[in-house]
Amino acid sequence: MTDCNPLLFEFPAFDRRKIEAGFCGGEVSSDAGVMLLRQIDGKLGLCQALDEAMKDPRNPDLITHRQIDLLRQRIYGIALGYEDLNDHDTLRKDAAWQTAVERKEELASSPTLCRLENRAERATAVALSRVMVEQFIASFAQAPQELILDFDATDDRVHGTQEGRSFHGYYGDWCFLPLYVFCGEQLLVSYLRPSNIDAARHAWAILKVLVTRLRQAWPGVRLIFRGDSGFCRWRMLRWCERHGVDYIVGVAKNTRLLGLADGLIKEAAAQQQAQGIKARLFGWLDYAAGTWDRPRRLIAKAEHTSQGSNPRFVVTSLPGEAQQLYDEVYCARGEMENRIKEQQLGLFSDRTSCHGWWANQFRLLLSAAAYVLIEGIRRLGLAGTELARAQVTTIRLKLLKIGAVILRNTRRIRLLLSSAYPYQLLFTTVVARLNST
Repeated sequence: MTDCNPLLFEFPAFDRRKIEAGFCGGEVSSDAGVMLLRQIDGKLGLCQALDEAMKDPRNPDLITHRQIDLLRQRIYGIALGYEDLNDHDTLRKDAAWQTAVERKEELASSPTLCRLENRAERATAVALSRVMVEQFIASFAQAPQELILDFDATDDRVHGTQEGRSFHGYYGDWCFLPLYVFCGEQLLVSYLRPSNIDAARHAWAILKVLVTRLRQAWPGVRLIFRGDSGFCRWRMLRWCERHGVDYIVGVAKNTRLLGLADGLIKEAAAQQQAQGIKARLFGWLDYAAGTWDRPRRLIAKAEHTSQGSNPRFVVTSLPGEAQQLYDEVYCARGEMENRIKEQQLGLFSDRTSCHGWWANQFRLLLSAAAYVLIEGIRRLGLAGTELARAQVTTIRLKLLKIGAVILRNTRRIRLLLSSAYPYQLLFTTVVARLNST
């Protein structure tokens, strides 16, 4: 009798042989790198800390899936590139995933994960945000001498009637305006906000909380607040001055500033016209807007190219030479924009499609947790390797998306990774490093 398989399909023949396929391979995974996520998670204690910080109102005698298992499943899924809850209706059967989450049976379905997200509330967001900061502090073996805290906002476009959505004229769409705080490549804050607010709204309060906690951990650390012109608020600058926090923040151009820098701007234009190449000149200004409490030092950058003049202004409390501060300290904040792109494009932090506000904030934090895991792999496992500076999507493609056959019995679980996998040495190096560090 012919063995008919309704799931079987064909590709074009090769060498007079049929090429048939079907999704019936059994315990085979395309995500064997999920074990690296489990390994770094165990090392950092991230999901364990999130679980302990988040209340579970369910009766433990009546549940099938522990809260920590749900958190692992959702966070690992985002790290592996699965932004939709519906994906888990089939992924829950993956033996590699079950092993990583430390279960023998099928994982949670999409409705169960949806209920987890929708019972999030304000207390949940506050507690999980604290965990992110504690993870950052725990990443240092010794007290750092200096930390630069990068603040930036971005648009998170929405396509429904989510709570808190607003139309933003600058972005020309309905969106949220989340606030991120990074220190180097490490994420400290991922905070959802409506977009009908000032770009610096709540940044002052968050800076105060961060400064207080970081100085509790490291009393002698030097802290520097860095941001673009959206965060140039004199009350915030005054708070930094009164609390020993340095700052370097962009200042929006205006006619008065352009007038003060007019001589420098004209000199740069003359140099460019004489030499035919871009001219850049730097100088210092004393400036106070009409609403400021007092004048402050500003760096003026007069740049002139074949396209015309491009002046920029930065207010700072840092000592030093103007060009060095602008080029090496202020402009370095551009790296933070790459980290935000990793969050939005690689880890789907803009997948805020829940109706409820706190469910969407919870999703933002789940994305942040996935970032912490992959950044941990990059920082602890990939230092000095070809992927030391790789972005999330590259790390996912080269280290996490690996084919494997899974063999399970009562005594052992064995993952037979693809023999043709091209990064075998790198993978085993990361495993060894995460086991030893």
